[in-house]
Amino acid sequence: MSNNFNIKWAIPVMALSTQLFNSSCNSTTTTTTTTTTDSTVKTDYYDSTFKVEAQSFADLQLLRYQVPGFNGLSLQQKKLSYYLYEAALCGRDIIYDQKSKHGILLRKTIEAMYGTYKGDKNADDWKKFEVYCGRFWFSNGNHHHYSNVKFIPECAYEYFAGVLKSSDTAALPKDNGESTDAFLTRIKPMVYDMNYEPKVVDQRPNIDNVVNSSNNFYEGVTQKEVEAFYAKFDTKGNAPSWGLNSKLMKENGQVVEKVWKSGGMYGLAIDHIIYWLQKASSVAEDSVQKTSLDLLVQYYKTGDLKIWDDYNIAWVHAASRIDAVNGFIEVYLDAIGKKGSYESTVSLKDLEETKRIEAIANQAQWFEDNSPIMPEHKKKTVKGITGKAITVIVESGDAAPSTPIGINLPNAEWIRKEHGSKSVSLSNIIHSYNISSAKSGMLDEFAVNDTVLQRLKKYGPLASDLHTDMHECIGHASGQINPGVETTDKTLKNYASCLEEARADLVGLYFIMDKKLVDIGVMPDMDVAKAEYDSYMMNGLMTQLTRLKPGEQLEEAHMRNRALNAHWVYEHGKKDNVVVFVKKNNKTYVQVNDYNKLRELFGQLLKEIQRIKSEGDYKAGKDLVENYGVKVDATLHKEILERFAILNIKPYRGFIQPKLIPVMTGNDITDVKVEYPDNFYLQMMEYGKNYGYLPVNN
Repeated sequence: MSNNFNIKWAIPVMALSTQLFNSSCNSTTTTTTTTTTDSTVKTDYYDSTFKVEAQSFADLQLLRYQVPGFNGLSLQQKKLSYYLYEAALCGRDIIYDQKSKHGILLRKTIEAMYGTYKGDKNADDWKKFEVYCGRFWFSNGNHHHYSNVKFIPECAYEYFAGVLKSSDTAALPKDNGESTDAFLTRIKPMVYDMNYEPKVVDQRPNIDNVVNSSNNFYEGVTQKEVEAFYAKFDTKGNAPSWGLNSKLMKENGQVVEKVWKSGGMYGLAIDHIIYWLQKASSVAEDSVQKTSLDLLVQYYKTGDLKIWDDYNIAWVHAASRIDAVNGFIEVYLDAIGKKGSYESTVSLKDLEETKRIEAIANQAQWFEDNSPIMPEHKKKTVKGITGKAITVIVESGDAAPSTPIGINLPNAEWIRKEHGSKSVSLSNIIHSYNISSAKSGMLDEFAVNDTVLQRLKKYGPLASDLHTDMHECIGHASGQINPGVETTDKTLKNYASCLEEARADLVGLYFIMDKKLVDIGVMPDMDVAKAEYDSYMMNGLMTQLTRLKPGEQLEEAHMRNRALNAHWVYEHGKKDNVVVFVKKNNKTYVQVNDYNKLRELFGQLLKEIQRIKSEGDYKAGKDLVENYGVKVDATLHKEILERFAILNIKPYRGFIQPKLIPVMTGNDITDVKVEYPDNFYLQMMEYGKNYGYLPVNN
């Protein structure tokens, strides 16, 4: 298992010019041609007047992104995009049900209230209810999208009940014959009781992580029962990812799987996905893509995970301009890393930005051969890494509204080893982030000195892009599990996701300080590497704490991974003052004193985490995460929150999705247009109306 959605929350950086150095080279000889481009503004195909920022509420900022290049697609490619767009959105209900068995019930409730309430919408309590609706839609349920902790409306229950009763009660998802009062009584704990389903993913050590997590992947079973159920499945070699697409529960005292497929659990939504995938297959760009789409349809029809693997192999080899991720994929919502959340990303290849990533992917074997990991943990032959930048057309499920900026799939280790993988950077998403970040003031507040500040302003965007490229391209694709060792969901269990993200991050961190990147023409000089080290250490040691409330510890896998890496190298470099905390005007800053020694430390930690993964060393993995990736210094946290509050910016960002509109002549699509909605609430209501295929009980 490899969890490859890299959500990299570095310090926001200024959207300034960077250099892309295109070159023709091999591993020993390099001829470099320097081409100055602007990787953040892209005036040639981005509309500079486009407003990126939309609504903001609670701790959330909604952004928008453009889809440059779409108008230049052929009609066939536009049709393909539209069909894949519809397939993506048809699965939206699923993520709500996966996060909680009450998720769709509650969403339909707030949709009815928000859409039909005729009372005073200028009242403070209505505004509080409105914020709750926005948070619910943003998080695909009533658990925070990042911390996984339940949140409740800021308005009192009595006001909530009054709004519900003053709405169209016929639109509420009540049971047959259920009165409105009885319905309110039933949903009150779901909405207002913080002890009812308190956390969607609970990864605390020494507890039953299945029982204490409120997601809808398991019901009525313990962690031991789950592990015993899947222990009978052989996960060595080319085995499927058993359990990826099912709910585990008890019926008549027996543990059974409810498979997510046509005719099974989530079948009503999956049938709509199948319909649009079949239409997409009819206009596929080539036979390879058609084969992959047909296999995906067969997988959804049967739920057969061997067909899922066949689909992934075909998908890896598909090189079409239009592409899509669609399925039950990442396992972050499962505390023990087995069940995949529904997600979809539809995209077109960004031809210009792809040049940088391809330059890195083409050197994958060199990076593997020169990695600091143990020789027996290296792949002798790195196969089929496809690196590209993509322009996102739409995202759905667990990929929206909060999105990754990089993707590396498929997750099955044996497919990656034998057939390769696709590593992508979401270029238009990053573009919008950079535009928004340019106004934040974060660098001015947290950079330790002017040298670091100016270097980050000059090279921060490129440094971040390169680290993401390497995290996805050569990070997740590197290394191998020892023969006979089980997959990480069995060996590393609830620590697998964090350790995999830490490992991929470390690959990028180690190699960004290598002159190889200058030689292959993707980096102008080593100041880019220094900028990334400054940014990563500030983020891992300090600034990512802006996302936590006082008293909270680190829970989310990516936050834990960055803290683990940063704190480990800080502690192990103390004797040489490699990285230090410094005080200026009663403010704390992070200062890197020795970038080369820091690189050595990153390499040492990479070697150890790869060993842990290759050997399946659960105890060592647990110790690393718990000792370096979980705890928060309360005093430092308080200071960081106070400094961040002055900046008046939101710690989390997500996106309103573009809308594809088919232009019809009779029954034929003659064109497809892109619209850019600017109201998140209206989009959520529209999605609920147009893509609400599942019942409240599944």
